[in-house]
Amino acid sequence: MTAVFKREFRAYFTGPIGYIFCAAFFSAISFSFYLDNVSAYRSDFSTIFNIMMLWLILLVPLMTMRLWSEEKRQKTDQLLLTAPVGTMEIVLGKFFSALCVFLCALSLTFIYPIIVSLFGTPEVKSIIGNYVAITFAASAYIAISLFISSLTESQIVSAILSIISLSLFLAMNVIFESTNIEFLAKALGFLSMITRYFNFFQGLFSLSDVFYFISLTVIFLFLTSRVIEKRRWS
Repeated sequence: MTAVFKREFRAYFTGPIGYIFCAAFFSAISFSFYLDNVSAYRSDFSTIFNIMMLWLILLVPLMTMRLWSEEKRQKTDQLLLTAPVGTMEIVLGKFFSALCVFLCALSLTFIYPIIVSLFGTPEVKSIIGNYVAITFAASAYIAISLFISSLTESQIVSAILSIISLSLFLAMNVIFESTNIEFLAKALGFLSMITRYFNFFQGLFSLSDVFYFISLTVIFLFLTSRVIEKRRWS
């Protein structure tokens, strides 16, 4: 797993993708931070984390679309599949490389609490809770996008399908409110990412919400490993 992680993480920053992701993420969030906090003199910037959730729907698929699609298109996945490592180790190496790139981009936003503290008193517990929540949510985003990337050789198709899938997971709350079928409404409400994330947004740390994001991540990593395992033996 370590070798795959180093290979993929290095690839992000020997090429433009890692820098583009970090720059796009930081620029988009900084603009929102300026409008919502600096110009308005607001010390509560928890809304920024909601904006992060929306931007990541676009940025994560663009970051992960090459992880398997490009390997399959160039046939370099054969080198990985014949290596003496387990399929899950390969999947985890790619997953953690993408997660670390996200954490690099997220670390740039640590300057926000410092700026906010200059003209207000930020709520430390809420800030920590939101950072933890956005990390869990990004992990789920990456796992879902990684799974979709394993299904196609086209990076464009992978990115589009990932954006649609992540939007559906996030928009299940809207479907939940519009359906009149009680069982379906409860099921969709349970699966809605925004419903789970909103608890963190309010400063409520729930183990069930943490378990939800971890479970979602694990499920899609497992599905990815099954797809790759099938290709390995085909």
